[in-house]
Amino acid sequence: MSKAAEIDIVSVSKVYGTTTAVEDISLKIPAGTYCCLLGPSGCGKTSTLRMIAGHESISSGDVRLGNTVVTDLPPAKRGTAMMFQSYALFPHLDLIDNVAFSLKMKGVDKEQRRAKALDMLKLMQMEAYATRRPAQLSGGQQQRVALARALITDPEALLLDEPLSALDPFLKIRMRAELKKLQTSLGITFVHVTHSQEEAMALADLIVVMNDGRIEQAAPPRDVFERPATAFVARFMGDHNVISGRVTGNQDGMVVFDVNGGGSLAASGKPQEAGQPIDIAIRTDHVRIGAAASPGLGFTGIVSNIEYRGATVKLSVTGAGIGDFTVIVDDSDFFAKPVAIGDAVPLAWDPQDAIVLGRLHS
Repeated sequence: MSKAAEIDIVSVSKVYGTTTAVEDISLKIPAGTYCCLLGPSGCGKTSTLRMIAGHESISSGDVRLGNTVVTDLPPAKRGTAMMFQSYALFPHLDLIDNVAFSLKMKGVDKEQRRAKALDMLKLMQMEAYATRRPAQLSGGQQQRVALARALITDPEALLLDEPLSALDPFLKIRMRAELKKLQTSLGITFVHVTHSQEEAMALADLIVVMNDGRIEQAAPPRDVFERPATAFVARFMGDHNVISGRVTGNQDGMVVFDVNGGGSLAASGKPQEAGQPIDIAIRTDHVRIGAAASPGLGFTGIVSNIEYRGATVKLSVTGAGIGDFTVIVDDSDFFAKPVAIGDAVPLAWDPQDAIVLGRLHS
């Protein structure tokens, strides 16, 4: 039976002196969810994680774990466990004593805590190394020990601060699979801070994209990728072109707008007021070379760069008032009708592939 807890963050802010690190965020993380807090450095994701853990005080708002408001509780009384980026293992203790440390602090007798520590090391497939010290382990092994130490307290939620950042690329991918498997088998809530879009997409049931201390979007990975809520999310997740302009009108379920520097485009979305600023997103792999089927669903640009990527070819195209625009085309389509740097090429997309983005920061 899982003892996962829902985490409810209610109007939480964190202010350091005159700097607001986290600004009035609200978020519900359902019990048993793998949630990734994603964003660039300094966006407030680690401060948010540390406030859930109790390692950082909350300036205003509340954090609830299950039915308990934990805002003022110390970390050990919250039912959460935190795994730090540096692993923070004790160099002078063997793995059993490292893993058993929190139980020792709670006064659990030696035999009982060592037996439980060995069980946790078995779960991590590390029991063969039980008598070793941390310095005798690889990065991936140290990480497993840090996980065992965090999980020994039977937390309702495990909080992970960039847990894969110190590992080499091959090990990162392996540990990603292990984390997902572990979370599924334990059934507890995981909250994982990362700045890697790929990591968040691979692991999360819920991605929370943060920017400048605020939440830009909280949704399942496919929604974040297919329907980014804001220009920031579209740019940060990559694989989208963002075009900005001003609304001129609405026609046949499409919003028509002018881009800075001439040219008119259209996107599917709710009617917008003329004169309003607008951002739209178009997936890089949903653009084709060729004339647009109807006005506003394409433009002609100049090819500035071509990168062959095996199965696909990446074209960088510059358009008047649009700036840099990326097109990912199938390699067979490209080589059937190749283009060269300096060529003027018509680009087009379907109406449903141009989506109007929300504006969080006006």
